[in-house]
Amino acid sequence: MIETTLLILWLILGFALIVAGIAFCIMPVLPGPPLSFAGLILLAWVRDWTPFSGRFLIIMAGLMLFVLLLDSIVPLLGARKFGASRQGLWGSVLGMLAGIFVFPPWGIIIGAFVGALIGEIASGKERKEAIRVGWGIFVGTLVGVGMKLAYSLSALFFYIRGMIV
Repeated sequence: MIETTLLILWLILGFALIVAGIAFCIMPVLPGPPLSFAGLILLAWVRDWTPFSGRFLIIMAGLMLFVLLLDSIVPLLGARKFGASRQGLWGSVLGMLAGIFVFPPWGIIIGAFVGALIGEIASGKERKEAIRVGWGIFVGTLVGVGMKLAYSLSALFFYIRGMIV
């Protein structure tokens, strides 16, 4: 009985890690994909490594690292492509941080746009150009969030599938 109860608690914890990973893709207090990956590892461990092969776990770990790397790079690429200045980039970062507290979770995306806009105007760019740069950062941020969500949702799929198998 205790063994079964403990097993159920471990499985619930693994599922909670996956769900937290999905939530933190949108609200980046903690990195979402590593939490989702931890849920997969926990399920594999609890089920004696039978639901997933070693190759699958290595691929998922590599994808997680790739998504985290791209999440850092894509908004910067969007900013560069649309001609962001140093002030625009810093404004974007500060706007994201402020957005976490002002209007979570969407404040992060809106904060990045508004911060970039303010930074670009402060650097002397015209309003139209500043809006264009803000848009580039906004799109880059959304792409990053989308990639993290895709990873974490696929981890949820494999977690549920691993529970059934």
